[in-house]
Amino acid sequence: MEQTVGKDFEGDAKIGKVMKDFLRLSLKPEDFSSPVSLQMAISRLYEGMMRMMEQGGPKPTYVAEIRFTDDMGNPVVLAVDLGPETPPFSKDRVKARIRVELYEE
Repeated sequence: MEQTVGKDFEGDAKIGKVMKDFLRLSLKPEDFSSPVSLQMAISRLYEGMMRMMEQGGPKPTYVAEIRFTDDMGNPVVLAVDLGPETPPFSKDRVKARIRVELYEE
């Protein structure tokens, strides 16, 4: 019988529309560590955008940015792809319930 331990968290979610292929284009803190690092990051972004355009351009999708605080008091941010259809909410800010379940394989 599989043993599990679970914990629920409550948080806030902000829903917005993004271009899905842009999610792969990102800058990291180390990209700003020197002028050369920044230039390499800009080149990486440019190459990614060119590949995206060759594949037919960016595709829109809805994403929920979820924020909550873990049991150690640390802020946690995660994203959930909601798909290309408009989510069934009347507002762009909603509540989120996050379930963490621990188990052995």
